[in-house]
Amino acid sequence: MAPLRVLCIHGYRQNSSSFREKTGALRKLLKKQVELIYMSAPLSVQHVNSEDKESGPGPGPGPGPGPGGDEDHRGWWFSDAQARSFSAQQQCEESLGLDESVTAVREAVKGQGPFDGILGFSQGAAFVAMLCSLQEQQLEPEFCFHFAILVAGFRSACREHQKFYDGPVQIPSLHVFGLEDRVIPDNMSRELLPSFQDPQVLTHPGGHFVPAASAHRQTYQDFLKRFQ
Repeated sequence: MAPLRVLCIHGYRQNSSSFREKTGALRKLLKKQVELIYMSAPLSVQHVNSEDKESGPGPGPGPGPGPGGDEDHRGWWFSDAQARSFSAQQQCEESLGLDESVTAVREAVKGQGPFDGILGFSQGAAFVAMLCSLQEQQLEPEFCFHFAILVAGFRSACREHQKFYDGPVQIPSLHVFGLEDRVIPDNMSRELLPSFQDPQVLTHPGGHFVPAASAHRQTYQDFLKRFQ
């Protein structure tokens, strides 16, 4: 049985390389079931102190500085268009860069697809919810994701994004969040659940990262085997 091909959408201030590093344990846990394919967001984020990262601690060392390394910070949209910055809690009327990011995913699907599913982390998970809504509304004919995995996802606080939460999306979804997450508290992740029809939930006792302990294997596998 061929592994499921899953497009991976990193968090704010990450990129395809750093997210690949941080999900090494997940790749190992699910290596017989999924092939994870990574892409970088099109928006370049200005460098700030490391404590402002959304990426959270990840198992194993991250790549060093340089192109594609930890220093190449990327994002999917900015909540503050003037400062070109993002905060999940920031209320805003309009965002900057979301259309560019949707175009980048469309190009990735055309060039590297088809994909069976899509996985997102943090800002990437919030973005995945928007992509699922676009697919549901048949606004992106290239998109044909059969499932979505959202790790530390949340509803965007930007007013122009509320259109993505009008009705429950039918795409089967697994929502993963940590009860000790200080970056995206679990109540923010729970607020996203009503936007999906019959969402499945996997909670873990940790913080802001993609959990991949053996204790989580069964939940991931039970969710994924419906699509194989």
